[in-house]
Amino acid sequence: MTHAAPSTERDTPHLERRFGLLSATALNMTNMMGAGPFITIPLLMTALGGPQAMLGWVVALVIVICDGMVWSELGAAMPGSGGSFHYLREAFRGTRFGRLMPFLFVWQFVFSGPLEIASGYIGFADYSTYIWKGLTRPGMLALITAVGVLNIALLYRRIHSIARITVSLWVGTLITVLAVIATGAARFDPRVAFDFPPGAFNFSLGFFLGLGAASRIGIYDYLGYYDVCYIGDEVRDPGRTIPRSILISTAAVAAIYLGINLSIIGTVPWRDFVPASAHAEANFIVSVFMQRVYGPAVATAFTLLVLWTAFGSTFALLLGYSRIPFAAARGGYFFRAFGRLHPTKDFPYVSLLVLGALSIIASFFSLGTVIDALIVTRILVQFMGQIVGVVLLRRNAPTMTRPYRMWLYPIPALVALAGWIFVFATTAPLVIAFGVGMLVLGGIAFAAWRARVAAVPEPVAGS
Repeated sequence: MTHAAPSTERDTPHLERRFGLLSATALNMTNMMGAGPFITIPLLMTALGGPQAMLGWVVALVIVICDGMVWSELGAAMPGSGGSFHYLREAFRGTRFGRLMPFLFVWQFVFSGPLEIASGYIGFADYSTYIWKGLTRPGMLALITAVGVLNIALLYRRIHSIARITVSLWVGTLITVLAVIATGAARFDPRVAFDFPPGAFNFSLGFFLGLGAASRIGIYDYLGYYDVCYIGDEVRDPGRTIPRSILISTAAVAAIYLGINLSIIGTVPWRDFVPASAHAEANFIVSVFMQRVYGPAVATAFTLLVLWTAFGSTFALLLGYSRIPFAAARGGYFFRAFGRLHPTKDFPYVSLLVLGALSIIASFFSLGTVIDALIVTRILVQFMGQIVGVVLLRRNAPTMTRPYRMWLYPIPALVALAGWIFVFATTAPLVIAFGVGMLVLGGIAFAAWRARVAAVPEPVAGS
């Protein structure tokens, strides 16, 4: 009898803490440096009609740094699977929004999570057209489906092997971006890079609307700086690892992004791919960049590295995001099936399969539609909600253990909030209507769900 308890504990499916600082940082950076900078540079330059659009990238960086402090404080204090779901549940517990906020997060995530993964699949397919010249639309959809299925298959395993795969994909990503930077640095022409059009800085209403568009693209490129927070139950020493991985990955990717952008626009004149909709080369601008320097053979080989990078991004996203419905189900806020762990391999397999399938379906839409819908739905509940949440926890739970405390609180939180409001307000009205409509539908769904579980008491804190 004395040996029964330990044996049962070992045999019970559970999440293992396999992610240290290196693999956690690799997870974030692999996601952040996915297809984003390779597929969005033409869109970024189009937003303001020239290299002044780099201001949008700077605005995005300020927002991300400040918001990263919000994630760091919440993630270090409450490490667990689910990230934002976990934080919103605890922050709003005991208020009239105690069940509504986490429910709305899961609701919007069912749409925004697969949309973000889908953007990587779309980027993969776009760059494939550089190698496969005759690839038709049906062929691209078939390719996306095959890549999506492969991604699910790689993640259908134990967490320790996933950590090794993550580092391997990260290495491939670093090789790709460093090759771009090294090539561009050797041929950088400031007259090409900073060839501003007339009236580039007139600061009119149109300028600020364009700045908002450029900032949204920049934020999309940075998405993933928080990915480690979604697998908090699988991180070693999360109180230190989570904040450090967010800080290191954000600083490193900022420097890398600056190098990538300057390398390309300092070699390929921006007028050659702006506006993006009028130039087919915009779909694979980095391949065009390498072709002009080294020729088509090297450009083709390099395109394969870009495809590796794009795939690595979708891998990191699906890994982290599959833990969100899992945590919601375990907390009594979502369908029970999503809370199941694989009986022998110890990972949330139902959540992985469902999100993987939805990501493939979402990839059938255009990249512009996917990015706009993704950012708007993510801002309202997740990003703004967490800022309110960190303030509520400071006020209502002052004795909570906080291994990391936001520097200069509450200034970074207020800066992040102002940034999110600016990005949201400068979005096209139709896209704003979509985001608000999703919230309204979420409220209706919550009312129906709440009626079914009215007899279920509020979960105990920490459950």
